[in-house]
Amino acid sequence: MVNEVTKYLITENEGYYVDCTFGGGGHSIYFLKNFDNIKIIAFDQDADAYKHFMENKDINPYRDRVIFCRTNFSNLYSQLQELKINTVNGIFADLGVSSKQLDDKTRGFSFSSNDILDMRMDKTKDISAYDVVNSFSKEQLQDIFFKYGEESFAKQIAEEIDNYRVKGKIKTCNQLTDIVCKVKWKKGKINPATKVFQALRIYVNDELESLNKLIDSSTKVLDTYARVVILTYHSLEDRIVKQKFKELSNETFTIVNKKVIIANETEIKNNPRSRSAKMRVLEKTND
Repeated sequence: MVNEVTKYLITENEGYYVDCTFGGGGHSIYFLKNFDNIKIIAFDQDADAYKHFMENKDINPYRDRVIFCRTNFSNLYSQLQELKINTVNGIFADLGVSSKQLDDKTRGFSFSSNDILDMRMDKTKDISAYDVVNSFSKEQLQDIFFKYGEESFAKQIAEEIDNYRVKGKIKTCNQLTDIVCKVKWKKGKINPATKVFQALRIYVNDELESLNKLIDSSTKVLDTYARVVILTYHSLEDRIVKQKFKELSNETFTIVNKKVIIANETEIKNNPRSRSAKMRVLEKTND
C-alpha cells in the first residue's frame, strides 16, 4: 500500500519522516527516491534489518539522508531526544512480522519450519516462543492464546501442549503446528495454528504495549499538520489504534480517515499479505 501510505503521510517535501518498521527498507527507499528534500529516521530492533540496511545497494544513493536507530519504536521519543530532534513531519508504522522474517524459517515464525521456535524480533530478548511453550503453565498458555490470539480453542490447545510436554520438549514450529492441528481441523486456506502463532509472537515481543507507547510518543513530536500513519494486520492492533486515535481526537489532533483505508484489488493481487491490512491516519492540526 505504498501509494496510499505516501498520499497520507508525506505532507511536506522536506524535514524528517520516521519509518518505525524499516524492515527491508521498501517504504523508506520509495519516500527518499520520490521526495528529494526529506530525511528518514529509521527504527528497527531486528539485527538482520540493520545488516540489510548496511548492505542494501538500493539505499546507497540516499544513505546520507537516513539515520538508523536499532531499537524498538516504543523508544521513539527518547531516541529523538538523543538526536536533538524535537519535531518530525510524519510517522509511519507497518506493524506485525515482516515478509523477510516470515521467509527466513530459522527465525521461527513459519508454521512449517523445522527450526527452533523463536519468534523474537530482537534476538537479544531473554524469552523466546520456545521458552513460553515449554515452561509456562497450561493456565498461562491458555491466557496468552485467548488474550493475544482470540483463540476460541485456547483451553484445549493449552491442555494438548501440556500433555505433549510429558514426553519431551516442543522444539520446532512444525511440532507446535501438529499439536494445534490435533485440536483444530483445517478450514479453507487458513492454517489452524495461525492464532496460536500470532499470540506467541505478540507476547514474546510485547507488541501491543509497544504500539501504545508509540502512539503516545507520536503526539509529543509531530509538527503542526504532520501525520502518523499506522498499518495494522489483526483486530487487536487495529482496536488499539482506533481507540487511541479517538481518544486523542480533539482541538489538537484530527482523525483524517473516518473510514478505515484498505488495500485495493490490484494491491491484494500483487501482495496477498495486504488483504488484512487496515490503515488509520491521525493529524496534528494545532499546537
